[in-house]
Amino acid sequence: MSAAGIPLAEIFAAANSLRELGLIEDYALGGALAAIRYTEPFTTYDADIFFIPTDPGLSAGIPEIYARLHQLGHAIEGAHTVLQGFPVQWLATTGLTEEAVREAETIELEGVAGRVMRAEHLIAIAASIGRLKDRARIEQMWEQADLDRGLLDAILLRHHLKLPDR
Repeated sequence: MSAAGIPLAEIFAAANSLRELGLIEDYALGGALAAIRYTEPFTTYDADIFFIPTDPGLSAGIPEIYARLHQLGHAIEGAHTVLQGFPVQWLATTGLTEEAVREAETIELEGVAGRVMRAEHLIAIAASIGRLKDRARIEQMWEQADLDRGLLDAILLRHHLKLPDR
């Protein structure tokens, strides 16, 4: 996975520390930055870390997460933490995104283990959102990623989703 100038190892290290502290159960990189693992690179402006909260309450642990990352020296700007100048959004999971985190793949980057959503889940999540940029991502991944079509079909069926007309 190559994302020049994006501090993925530090992002993974921060997420790993939150898991070790018991603030989150597990996590995975999702969104556009995760899609780059499966396709040709394109521009993205932040990292989306989806996490399974250990606290199922309304806040889902987000205030504690931001407080801990701030204690570690990371800036907070609006809905993002900033790690080495790069914005990171922390998103609590439900349903499809929780499944995507649980079934994410572990990779190693600069000696740091990190979790990345599978291409099939990224497509299903994009289909569930349905914005123009999500439809474009689906098309790009359909053409470029090495997809397990059976797995994708099962995810779509399980979550009552359809791909946009191709």
